[in-house]
Amino acid sequence: MRSNFSGLFVGSFTAWMLIALIAGVLYGCPQYRVYQQRMEGEAELQRATANRQIKTLEAKAEKESALFKGEAEVIRATKAAEATNIIKSSLSEEYLRYLWIQGLHSGNNDVIYLPTEAGLPILEANRTRNRPGTTVPVPSK
Repeated sequence: MRSNFSGLFVGSFTAWMLIALIAGVLYGCPQYRVYQQRMEGEAELQRATANRQIKTLEAKAEKESALFKGEAEVIRATKAAEATNIIKSSLSEEYLRYLWIQGLHSGNNDVIYLPTEAGLPILEANRTRNRPGTTVPVPSK
C-alpha cells in the first residue's frame, strides 16, 4: 500500500509542479516583456544621449576650426598689407625709371599700350613692317 501511496504522491506532486510552472510562465511572460521594453527604452535613451553629445562635440570642433581659420585669414591679410606697404615705401619714381631703362636695354620686346586722351590705346599696326625679316600676310580677293 505504501508504494501505491508514494506513486500517487509523486504523480500529484508532479502535476502540481507542472501547474505551478505553467502559472509561472503565464505570469512571467508579460512581466518579462515589460522588463524587456524598459531595458530597450533605457538603451535607446543612452544611444540618443551619446548621439547628442557627439553632435555637440562636432559642432564645438567646427566652431574652433572656423575661429582658427578666421584668425589665420586675419594674419595672412595683415602680413600681405605689411608687405605691400614695404614695397610701396621702397619704390620711388627714380627706381621705377631705372627698371624701365634696364628693360629697354635687355632687348625685351614686350609692347606696352598707354591710353590716349580719348581712352583708346595707341596701336602699332605698322610695327611688324619695320622689322627686317618679317612679312605681313596680304588678304586675298
